[in-house]
Amino acid sequence: MQDQTALALQEDLSDRIVATGCHGVIIDITALDIVDSFVGRMLSSIAAISRVLDAETVVVGMRPAVAITLVELGLSLDGIRTALNVELGMELLARSRADEPEDLGIDGLSATT
Repeated sequence: MQDQTALALQEDLSDRIVATGCHGVIIDITALDIVDSFVGRMLSSIAAISRVLDAETVVVGMRPAVAITLVELGLSLDGIRTALNVELGMELLARSRADEPEDLGIDGLSATT
């Protein structure tokens, strides 16, 4: 993945989160054979932006060599959950949303009260 592609992904993704109001982002990195510190930081940045926009990030399809490289680079993917494939990532997001407490309005009452 080239740096410009990664930056475009980050910008496009944040625009889509705002436009759709989604609460989950799945990033499939199956095609990545290797990563560098830039891609690792970009994934962390996407997760941080997504959290601010009320969306959880799940990375799927991480190869063992990619995971080892991230550890060797000292990059922790804070705020990013992982799953083996897209289907398991979708299940993870669904369970996560089901476990969240109901959103409270400004006055501290639930939206349904």
